[in-house]
Amino acid sequence: MSVACPMSRVAGAAYGIVEALEVDTVPSWFPVGFCLLTQDEQQYVAYYNEQHQMVVARRSVDGRKWQKVTLPSKIGWDSHNYVTMAVDSAGYIHLSGNMHCVPLIYFRTEKPGDITTFQRHPMTGREEQRCTYPRFLNDAEGNLLFTYRSGGSGNGRRFYNIYDVATKTWTRFLRTPLFEGEGQRNAYPRGPLKGPDGLFHVVWVWRDTPDCATNHHLSYARSPDLKHWETAAGKPVHLPLTLGQSELCVDPIPSGGGIINGCESLTFDSDHRPIISYHKLDENGHMQIYVTRFEDGQWRGHPITSWEKNITFSGRGAMPFIGIRVSGLRRVEPDMFCITYKHRDYGSGRIIVDEKTLRPVERDVTVPSEYPRELTRPTIAFEGISVRLAHDAGSPKDADTKYVLRWETLGAHYDRPRRPPLPPPSVLELVKLQRE
Repeated sequence: MSVACPMSRVAGAAYGIVEALEVDTVPSWFPVGFCLLTQDEQQYVAYYNEQHQMVVARRSVDGRKWQKVTLPSKIGWDSHNYVTMAVDSAGYIHLSGNMHCVPLIYFRTEKPGDITTFQRHPMTGREEQRCTYPRFLNDAEGNLLFTYRSGGSGNGRRFYNIYDVATKTWTRFLRTPLFEGEGQRNAYPRGPLKGPDGLFHVVWVWRDTPDCATNHHLSYARSPDLKHWETAAGKPVHLPLTLGQSELCVDPIPSGGGIINGCESLTFDSDHRPIISYHKLDENGHMQIYVTRFEDGQWRGHPITSWEKNITFSGRGAMPFIGIRVSGLRRVEPDMFCITYKHRDYGSGRIIVDEKTLRPVERDVTVPSEYPRELTRPTIAFEGISVRLAHDAGSPKDADTKYVLRWETLGAHYDRPRRPPLPPPSVLELVKLQRE
């Protein structure tokens, strides 16, 4: 069921390209995440160069020359090993990355904004031997936090640290992990993200083993401050969050039930109620897209497709296309959402969803495009190449200006090297966009 797809049109882009500035050449033979951070009049880019070395580049916003520093960390072929940055309230740059079940890799500058002074540090010194998924974020009071997974797919725990700017030290933000796999599983969260209601929201699935087929139990929690957590109904829950807390379960999808970590997306309706979209197998074993919303004290969900094909997947590492890929819901009109998909048998399309009913509708809707097509059109002539974008982790002073990183790579390949022939290196560009 994708009845609304023929009725939707793509409008002109909301942003136009002002300029593109080359940063470096980078690997095109595997995908891994880079980081762009705009802070006041400075821009910082963290990435892996053509030789797989971790590099940080800096420029002034109105400059065209890059200052570059190579850090003592080198990536293999692991697409988990993205790099991420943050700036604390005193102007010091924090960086973490190149981690997949390895000891913590964390750098901090010795001088504010000076990338030549990066030094490697521990944080708390505890549970820092098997780290993955680093993320910097801010709590409700603006304090710098850092979260990461300790352990692996079948035995993971998520810790949160808080940074003291005065003493330049990290301590535990939470006395326990936020997510506790109890030695039998691991949580794969999306978020926390701050919603329109001012609360922090997080959705996740549990996974039993490194095999992605073992994802199960879509779940949700919210918090006013990232310390005190509760259900969608506002009932407090104790930390750590575990599988046994059934009140957090949105959909008790079994292992092998067709959900994969990362397919779940969270958005909000006009009344600030959370809506989650995801895919799973229906009662006939056919893959469908589902949406669910917390209404009248419970999660009410249903499929928005009626496909008649089964899709099964399994495997370890960063997975290539598994046969289904779904975006989150995106508001395209005051009372309409759009969701896009790519299906092995049904191709690509978009579905228009009514906000009130969360049902597909046949309606002539113009879907706005955020970026011009030339930004996402590959220039490397090699089968399987696609464009990667990294959005700004900071914020420019001009609200009508955006910056993105752009480069091109092949898709994921289980974190393993590919055999030649390989595509040429990609140009990594910083692209400046202006609202049209």
